[in-house]
Amino acid sequence: MLFWSTVLIFVVSFFFSMLGLGGGMLYVPIFHWLGFALKDVVIPLGLLLNGLNTLIALIPYGKKHLVDWKGGLPMAASALIFAPIGALLATRVPNHLLLVLFALMVLLAAGRTLWVANQPDKERVLSFGRRALIGSIVAGAAGFLGGMLGIGGGFIIGPFLMWMGYKTKQAAATTAYIVTFSSFSGFLGHAAHMTIDPILLGTTVAAVIVASLLGSGFMAHRAKPVWVKWFYGVLLLGVAVKMLLPIL
Repeated sequence: MLFWSTVLIFVVSFFFSMLGLGGGMLYVPIFHWLGFALKDVVIPLGLLLNGLNTLIALIPYGKKHLVDWKGGLPMAASALIFAPIGALLATRVPNHLLLVLFALMVLLAAGRTLWVANQPDKERVLSFGRRALIGSIVAGAAGFLGGMLGIGGGFIIGPFLMWMGYKTKQAAATTAYIVTFSSFSGFLGHAAHMTIDPILLGTTVAAVIVASLLGSGFMAHRAKPVWVKWFYGVLLLGVAVKMLLPIL
């Protein structure tokens, strides 16, 4: 189980670091399918690895000047505040309902991504004021859901940034910036009741660090945005279907 956890987390981290999303969309179902406790291991570990993945990804993205540090700050602050609120609420929600909500959020993210996969990047970005106001509301909601479900909220933030006019690579990089705040603050909201094996923690953290550097570096230098969006959408669609079938 430890071997497969490490291998799968490495693969997921590589691809999701290209999108600035961290990987929580797949960390959570992977750990759940491997039999770990949902609220004590799966969600807190998913958030921790999610935040670590996006944090490491900021290194190559920052070097390529793809991160909108100023424009993303109000959104990051909003996500930072609301993520632990969602995390605290998760302890009061039944496991079955959490899994249904998670699967529906993955399905929504998959459909949205495939819908816009072949659309060209917008030529103009919204003004700073509109980005700060609208973005803070959306990022707060994303942080709340991400903290509750263990996914950071990047699946909402990424497509929304592209809607506001960010080009694909800039959206991925700025999403990583915002999701880093929401993931770590959400993790702290779960820290009081988590029980994570130190060996599992160490191996998965190492896998995330290496894979994130490789994946984000590849995205910053070589990857074609349309390839990434199609891969991401199809992958999430498959995960959503697999999670919903046994529940429904």
